[in-house]
Amino acid sequence: MYSIKIHRSASGDVLAVCDEEILGQSFSEGQLRLKVGEGFYKGDIVEEEILLEHLGRASSINIVGNDSVGIAIREGYVDKDCVITIGGVMHAQVLR
Repeated sequence: MYSIKIHRSASGDVLAVCDEEILGQSFSEGQLRLKVGEGFYKGDIVEEEILLEHLGRASSINIVGNDSVGIAIREGYVDKDCVITIGGVMHAQVLR
């Protein structure tokens, strides 16, 4: 399952996505830190079908988690060469 939250602003909407099981956790590797904060990522808990609908409509995406990012790569929303891994967890940002 996946947590999705849409942040609306005058400059455009951002879709925040994470694997449900890493919500609220922090990861680090060397100087890099990644916090999967509930304030930003906690939203509706959805299955893959609903996640795909939102990924297809989003113009800006912040996505974290090996399952979530893996789906986004598989479906062509994220280029695998643009993914970073911090503490074993994949993270990507998309602007279209």
